[in-house]
Amino acid sequence: MRIDVLHGPNLNLLGEREPETYGRVTLAEIDKRLVAIGAELSCDVHTFQSNHEGALIEYLHETRKATDAYILNPAGYTHTSVALRDAVIAVAKPAIEVHLSNTEAREAFRHKSLLADVVMGRIQGLGARGYEWALRALIEHLRTDRHA
Repeated sequence: MRIDVLHGPNLNLLGEREPETYGRVTLAEIDKRLVAIGAELSCDVHTFQSNHEGALIEYLHETRKATDAYILNPAGYTHTSVALRDAVIAVAKPAIEVHLSNTEAREAFRHKSLLADVVMGRIQGLGARGYEWALRALIEHLRTDRHA
């Protein structure tokens, strides 16, 4: 089983950028934790971060045959990228959208996710642990779906 985690723009600055909103944990720490949880649960976890919309879309295209599911934190692209939405639809894999902060409690322009209706679920406002819960939920979903 393989799950790919995509981190969008500015997430490479986690731990430094607006820690009161995003926390002090770094992206490397999040990725390391996800890989470790995956190993414990017999799942290969691959992570990718880009500040470029096209790179995120290309990563989805390139991994679509190798992966079973995705965890997506599109960051600012959540609210703006029809192209990323179309790519998620095109790869046709289960996906969970994750946000460290509660986007509903922030500026009005962050309240609308262009991905919300094309992913199986969303976790937001729970910090770095949201990624861990998304990973566990996807693994459970894949195991249940395969044996149903």
